[in-house]
Amino acid sequence: MTQQDRERIASGLADKLSYGEIARRLDRPTSTITREIARNGGPTGYRPQHAHQATLQRARRSAPAPPRADTPPDGLMEEELLERAVRAGMPRITARVHHDLMLSEDGRRTAAELAHRLKVSPASISVAVNFLLQQGFIRRERDPRRRRDIYVIDDDAWYHAIMISERQTLESARATMAAAERYGLDSPVGRRLAKAATYLERVSLDIMDSAGRWRTLLR
Repeated sequence: MTQQDRERIASGLADKLSYGEIARRLDRPTSTITREIARNGGPTGYRPQHAHQATLQRARRSAPAPPRADTPPDGLMEEELLERAVRAGMPRITARVHHDLMLSEDGRRTAAELAHRLKVSPASISVAVNFLLQQGFIRRERDPRRRRDIYVIDDDAWYHAIMISERQTLESARATMAAAERYGLDSPVGRRLAKAATYLERVSLDIMDSAGRWRTLLR
């Protein structure tokens, strides 16, 4: 949980919001918010800065000694990876699902396993895996014996994600060029749109070419 999250918890408490409403606004399980407040002074004594520092100190005490002085504890490192994914635009629960699959031994989990491990509802897992499937970060396999889906993150996941993203950018570039032609390529708007479309197309094609060229690094 970030310092900003804790500031929002304090603001929610000041506004007399329920724990469930605070959790909904932060896209976190209610149990996480309840535990966070209870271990850091309760609803009347919660102080976000103090809570953040206390959490960092607990993580340092519980983590094994790092091999180098500049290596953060695993818990903090994993939290930082999650926060970076969220800042890049991935929904928090989706980022947690992706992170859990990335760190699993064989890169495979069922929806039930994900829900149990992350302490979230099956509906939340369904939304998260659908997003990851659409973006190419994971793939779905069917277990015929137990009639259930298994979600898999494999070595080619990043390649597929990049290719899907750049194909979408190419579609946007072509739609932009079509709009430029409607306005007229000699008009100020048409020229502006055409430049943007050409730039997006060239960059996307370069990225796709590079992704294919370096794909062997994933194997």
